[in-house]
Amino acid sequence: MSVAPAPSNPEPWLRGPLPGIPEPLQPAAHALTAALEDIAVAVADLTPSQIWMQPGGAASVGFHLMHLAGSTDRLFTYARGERLSEPQRAALKEEQLLSEPHPSADDLLRACRAAVDRALRQLAQTSEEDLSSQRLVGRAQLPATVRGLLFHGAEHAQRHVGQIITTAKIIRGGSANR
Repeated sequence: MSVAPAPSNPEPWLRGPLPGIPEPLQPAAHALTAALEDIAVAVADLTPSQIWMQPGGAASVGFHLMHLAGSTDRLFTYARGERLSEPQRAALKEEQLLSEPHPSADDLLRACRAAVDRALRQLAQTSEEDLSSQRLVGRAQLPATVRGLLFHGAEHAQRHVGQIITTAKIIRGGSANR
């Protein structure tokens, strides 16, 4: 049995700890870092119209990018024990409406990078002692913990990355067959 050679740029979790991030939060930091790297590759050559295509009625790549940025921001806000701001509520409404004109791919990627950068800074500032602290989420004030919100934020981002990759592949395959 032969072993495949190691990739020249292994996934973030195989590159070692991210500086300044507490050890228990390394998996979340690695997942967020991987999310940024994966979406950059997935959307690199999509046209503006492809970004907003909804193949078979599925959500567009643009929606997933917008939601990844917004949901990461909201979940990490709750982890800080804060309520959503008016601009965050407006962003959530925009995700739901997707009104015209749609943001460009560059604007969406910038928003994702900014949300992940803020999340990574927050992970670096989170003390291990705070991870079990209780937090309340949303208007319903559902119970959560700092740890739960941070990890859910990272895994939620990864879910949308998977959708972005899959939708982009479907779009490319569909346009290649025309």
